[in-house]
Order: sequence, then structure tokens, then C-alpha cells
Amino acid sequence: MKVLITTGGTGGHIYPAIALADELKKHYANSDILFIGNSDRMETEIIPALGYRFIGIEAARFNEANNKLAALRLLYRSYKKCIGLVSEYLPDVVVGFGGYVTVPVIMAAVKLGIKTVIHEQNSIAGMANKMLGHFVDKVVTVYPEASPAFPQNKVVCLGNPRESAVNDFHKDKLMVTEYGLDAARKTVLAVMGSLGSQSVNEKMKEVINRVKEKPYNLIYVTGKNNYDEFMKDMEESDNVKILPYVDQFRLAGNVNLIVSRAGATSCCEYMALGAPAIFIPSPYVPNNHQFINAKSMLDNGAAMLLEEKDLTPDNLISMIDEVINDDEKLREMGEKARAMSHPNAAEDIVKLIYETVGKEYERTE
Repeated sequence: MKVLITTGGTGGHIYPAIALADELKKHYANSDILFIGNSDRMETEIIPALGYRFIGIEAARFNEANNKLAALRLLYRSYKKCIGLVSEYLPDVVVGFGGYVTVPVIMAAVKLGIKTVIHEQNSIAGMANKMLGHFVDKVVTVYPEASPAFPQNKVVCLGNPRESAVNDFHKDKLMVTEYGLDAARKTVLAVMGSLGSQSVNEKMKEVINRVKEKPYNLIYVTGKNNYDEFMKDMEESDNVKILPYVDQFRLAGNVNLIVSRAGATSCCEYMALGAPAIFIPSPYVPNNHQFINAKSMLDNGAAMLLEEKDLTPDNLISMIDEVINDDEKLREMGEKARAMSHPNAAEDIVKLIYETVGKEYERTE
């Protein structure tokens, strides 16, 4: 089966798309996969580096455009180009994982009569997906809260393909020793995404200095672009390690508690791993969707929530101490997080794709 996957702009869109492609490549020998994304965003490096064919196009970004008319013209040019690209590849199905780049690709497929599926990672649907939902054949959601944004006869809540990575995950509590930390101590991972957060970094300096007196470890991730500046007046200790970047999924499953933003993919990874979390949602995202993501887990007893406007060293340390020193609370939060997960999401989405296309479903081990 030929599958065209379109995605781009952020890791929250890109990594679930890659997880679906990996599932197809690993377990469906007849799969042929092509990606289309932005020509100037992170997917241009990430996707080809994994061995997948990738075509970059210029896409209109309506949330950033000062001239909406110019954005519409660019959208039309991209759509016309995608008509040619999709016609040439002629896939059985086009699957969109969000971002404005998906709009011309999906609409070209609709025009050509090709089956289409979109995936909405967040609890509040993004603008591109909300528009596309009226034209596609199926919409896959992660959170029930997102479903009302789409025609109900098209919506299936199957989860995020990234959750299925937990099926190949191996716990290794000694992993923290790679960072010079004592594995006999509990460990907290604090990470605000691959790019980090300057606003949170400033408040974390005092937190880090005070944690040096605590009986647990802290691994703090500044973000790649913030590390050098952050370290100018900071020092590590025997229980504090400061890093620019980590393999978040691998480390999150081997620590006791996570302090994190509430991006859709991160939330789903923590659910699948059964990882207790304290969320500091980014207030700088559309529709405050990270708050809604975090609130969903909070309401299920799977996480705690601290809004950035309320973030102080006292508040965060108090919350960390409350959780990290209570083994029963850690266990309960982890169990409730895991109960929210969809560990077979990748396979279930592939099944839906086969059903939508009308092909016989065959999975190989």
C-alpha cells in the first residue's frame, strides 16, 4: 500500500507521523511511504535522516501572516503544486498529522478522489485540522475533548502513534548514572521541550540551587539555544545535572517524576510510560491547548498542574516535594496515567487506514 504522510512545523506533529511510518515499515512489508512537509522547518532534516523520502513545499502560515490575501495566494500555489505531486505518486491514502502544510496536500488528495485521514494530537483541534475535518474520510483523535470540532460520523479516538513506542521500551533505573547521579536516589526530570523556555529558565535557577540540599536528583534541560547563557552563573552538584537536550522519551521512563510542558506528544508519552508528571503548560500556544491537555490528565489523577503565571521557586519545590516523597502518590499517578494511554495506537490507526482504503488488513511480525 502506498501511503503519503503530510506533517510539519513542530515535533508534536512530526514525531507521531514518524511513529506511524515506523509501524508501517516494520510490520507491513508492502508499504511504500512518502512524506510531504514544509521546505524550511525541522522536518526537512529529521525525516530524511530516518531514511524516508521527503518532499518540501512552501506553505502558508495563517497564524503568522500579516497579509492574509498573500497567504491565500500562497496556499493556492501550494495546492496546485500538490495536485501534481500527489498525482505523480498516486497513493492509496493520504494521512495528515497537522500543521498548515497539510492543508494543500490533503485538499489535493480530496480533489483527486484519494482517501484521506487526519490525526489531531491535542485536546483542542488546530485550525488546519478543523477546516480539513469537513473534507476528509476519517479523523483520529487522542482526547475525547477534541471530538466536537469534527463531524461525529468521521471521528475515532485511537490515541497517538507515539504511545506505541512503549511496547519496545526497556526500563533501566541505572540510566541516571550516565549523568553522574546516584541511582539510589529518586530522580526528577525537568524539561520544557527541545527548545526550552527562557521564561521558565529564569525561575529555575533558584529552584536548582535549593534542590542541591534535597535528598533527590534533578536533571534540568535548558533547551539547546539557552544552555550557554543559562550556565554562565550556574553550577551543578552531586545531585543536579544541567543539560541542553536529552532523549526525553527514554529518560522519562527511567525517572520517578517529570516536570514538563504539556505538549500533546509529551503527554501521550507520559501516559504510555505511566510516568507521574507536574505540568507547567506553555501559555504561548494557540487556544491555550497545553492547559487543556494537562487538565485532562489532572482530572484523571494522572498529573499535577502549575500554571506559569503561578510558578515560583517555593510553589514548584513544594509540589515536587509533595509528590517525590510519597511513594503511594507516585504509584497512583503512574497507574492512572497508564490507564489513559493507547499502547496499540499505531497498529489501530493502520487498521483504520486499511479499512478506509478497503484493503485486506495483514500485519507481519
